Amino acid sequence: MQVLTAKDIMNPNVFSVREDLTTHELAAFFTDKMISGAPVLSHSGQLIGVVSLSDIVRNDSQRVRMVTNKVQSETSLHGWEGKANQDEIEELHIETDDSLTVRDIMTPIVFEVGEQVSVTEMADLMIEGRIHRLFVTRDAQLVGIVTALDMMKVLRNMLDEPNRLY
Repeated sequence: MQVLTAKDIMNPNVFSVREDLTTHELAAFFTDKMISGAPVLSHSGQLIGVVSLSDIVRNDSQRVRMVTNKVQSETSLHGWEGKANQDEIEELHIETDDSLTVRDIMTPIVFEVGEQVSVTEMADLMIEGRIHRLFVTRDAQLVGIVTALDMMKVLRNMLDEPNRLY
């Protein structure tokens, strides 16, 4: 019986992003491609990190807190006293900088596997690392991606093919 590997289940059509893409462009890219994360490539095409919706959300909430704290300490809300509570003021979402890039928010750790790594080994890596995607490489070049959804498909297929090794 054949052991199922990364090459067998990976998606070879990987949507990657450049490190200099702005976070607004990144959000639009994720929406357009209907994905939740992507590998980050340097200008020379090297795999240098991963970025996901979680990175955008985490960064955005930190920026709101920083801007809110700055607004509270450097301005006053004359005429607003008693008319708006702190939660409503924070919802105004004042932004002072629109220049954050993927490099600023990405995770610089890359979980990559070779094409011959078994599904079981990939599952262990995803569970232990609490990650949702693995990048499949050959000769240090990105050739595919295995996501949590791909692993779920394998699990579903196990019910149909109980004698196959994984």
